[in-house]
Order: sequence, then C-alpha cells, then structure tokens
Amino acid sequence: MASTEHQDTEHQENTFPQAGLSTGRRRLRKIRFPVLLVALFGVMTASVGINQLVSPVPILALPVGIGLAIAAVTSYRRLCRTVELRPSIPELEKTGRWSLLRRGTLLGSGLFTVLMALIAVFGGWQEVSWGSFGGFLGTAGMMASVAVAEELVFRGVVFRIMEERTGTVIALVVSTLLFGATHLVNVNATLWGALAIALTGGIMTTAAYVATRSLWLPIGLHFAWNFTHAGIFGVMLSGSDVPPHSLLNVTLSGPSWLTGGTFGPEAGLLALLVCLAPTIVLLRRAARAGQIRRRPHRTRLSA
Repeated sequence: MASTEHQDTEHQENTFPQAGLSTGRRRLRKIRFPVLLVALFGVMTASVGINQLVSPVPILALPVGIGLAIAAVTSYRRLCRTVELRPSIPELEKTGRWSLLRRGTLLGSGLFTVLMALIAVFGGWQEVSWGSFGGFLGTAGMMASVAVAEELVFRGVVFRIMEERTGTVIALVVSTLLFGATHLVNVNATLWGALAIALTGGIMTTAAYVATRSLWLPIGLHFAWNFTHAGIFGVMLSGSDVPPHSLLNVTLSGPSWLTGGTFGPEAGLLALLVCLAPTIVLLRRAARAGQIRRRPHRTRLSA
C-alpha cells in the first residue's frame, strides 16, 4: 500500500480563486513571474529615462520623481491583482506604511552617514564644498523613484516569487546577485563594485523585507541610503555617470578599499562592515519570528 505526504509551504499570503476563471486567466497566473518581471522592469527603465530628462531642472525633478514612485506602486498593485489574482497586496499594506518608511529612512541615512564619517577618520576626504539646495531637493525626487522601482522589481517580484519555490536562503542569494549584476551597466561599474552592492544593499534590503514582510521598510532604507549618498554628500553613486546635485560636494581620495574607487563608497570594505550589523540583526529578527521559509517539497513514503 502506498501513501503520499505533502509538505505545504509554511506561509500562504493569499487565496487564489480558481472557480469561474477563464482558461486565459489561469494560464496568465502560471506565467506570473516573467509577466510581472518584464512589466515592472519596463516601469523601472521608463523611470530612469524620465529622471534623466528632468534632472537638469531640479524644480521639476522633485515632483516628477515622487509622481513616478506613486505610479510604480500603483502599477505593482494592479499588476499583482490582475496577473496573480490576489485580492490584497500585503507587502504594500497601508497599515503601518509611514512608520516603516520612517524607520527605513532613519536607518539608511544613519548608516551612510556613519560610513562617510569612517572614511573621513581614515583620511579619505580630500575636499568639501557647498553644493545646491535646489539640486538637493531634485535628487530627493529622483532617488525616491529609483528606490521604489528597484524594490518592487527585486524584492516584490524576484525575491518574493522565488522564495515561494526555493525558500528564503536560495531566493536571497539569487535575487541579490541579480540586483548587483544590473549595476554592471553603469559607466564606471566594476565586477567588484557590482558584487559589493549585492553584499551591502541587496542583502540588507532583502533582510528588511524578510523581517517585516513589507516593502515599505526596504523602500525607506534604499531611498535614504541613495539620497544621503548622492543628495547630501554628492559622492559617486554605484558607478553612475549622472552628475550629483547635492547639498555638499565631497571629493574622496585614497585607496579603493577605503573610498570604493570609481564605483563609489559602496565598493569599499568599510561599506561591507557598516551594512553587516543591521543585516544580521534583521535576519535574526526574521528567524525568531519564523519568517525564514523552507523550500516546499513533497515526500513519498511507501510501505
């Protein structure tokens, strides 16, 4: 006599209604990963292009950037409801949204400020001058749209759906490596810089999502890290050739392990150390709360 024991996934976020659905809708949901990925990657690419167009005019960059961020969130919600047939989108739950955004913003800005302070202590600051307050505001809008779009793609789609199939650990590794690889297209990108940003920003923001099961904390963290980077200190951001419009203009000088070289401070060893502690704390919190999910599997027992 044979029996089959199924081990279901430990967490089911939504119930997917099947009755009354057309064959086309069911097939669409089966290919939800590539559909969502392509659609939202298109949204992210469009945001980057529009930001580049308005970046020379800071007075436009702020409202346009905020508008793009709102449009990206709206697109994600509608796509998830249409393609995945989800009646609700818990990772973008409105309850607690502002609290999580605020906490993420404080964490991201604090971490990058600590990083820059450490670089200064080791003699990495060569010159500091005042920048532009208007540029500072424009960069805020640009970084808001970038952070939202990237988090929706890499944490909202790539990590979330992969985790359902492979478990948390494998999904975290693959999604963060993909996140780092996308930065190789930047003009001053290096292989080490792409790997470094995966090990710092990629893993840290994924840990923030796993700990809270909300995209609001990683969005706030991602935004504040980038904005403090490019909007306050005005240093090279992820090897990008976009000229900084910042409150300060800080020129870094010194070995690559300290300053990150042409890629920017994210490629320095100090960035890895600064991001390590909060990442460990977030992952430990997730583990204690039972948020680390195993890979679903089926075990057959025969007698």
